[in-house]
Amino acid sequence: MAAQTSLPGFAPAAATDRLFLAVFPDQATVPRLSALAAEQCARHGLRGRPLLPERFHVTLLHLGDWAGLPPDVVEATMKAAARVRTAPFEVAFDRVASFDGRRDKLPFVLRADGGNAALRAFQAELGVQLREAGVTPVGTGFEPHVTLAYDARKVAAEAVAPIRWRVDEFVLVHSLLGRTRHIRLGCWPLA
Repeated sequence: MAAQTSLPGFAPAAATDRLFLAVFPDQATVPRLSALAAEQCARHGLRGRPLLPERFHVTLLHLGDWAGLPPDVVEATMKAAARVRTAPFEVAFDRVASFDGRRDKLPFVLRADGGNAALRAFQAELGVQLREAGVTPVGTGFEPHVTLAYDARKVAAEAVAPIRWRVDEFVLVHSLLGRTRHIRLGCWPLA
């Protein structure tokens, strides 16, 4: 697999590209997420704008950041994703809170107070398939969430009306870092 290295004697190239696997809410859920993000940002006095509706997603596995996409990682990920067999399942999120992060850019997220066992099992199986294909995801934990906004202010966890949707597919995403742009490289239906 492609290594994230640079030439000897030179500083590493700045990362411009990120790969991750994700699930996206269905079209009926996106307006509810947008409304919740706007309402909660106003309620908590957050100055950060809510994310654009097309950016709402649950990251399953972060595959890495590079200066340019590594074709071998993309190819191996696509092959591993095609082997995953899981029935569609429902996800539910019922709490908002800030995650720790950079002091000026804390993720304000919608998360679950327990539950989402099917999502957790699916993410674990996807991780197994990737490792068997020689792709090592970045990080070890999985806390299912949907980022709603970024802000310097930290918000304690609190309950909200649950937002649910049925997951019918998962997606390989190429994120252009710093440009708020996501490109879908592959999409696999659950069956």
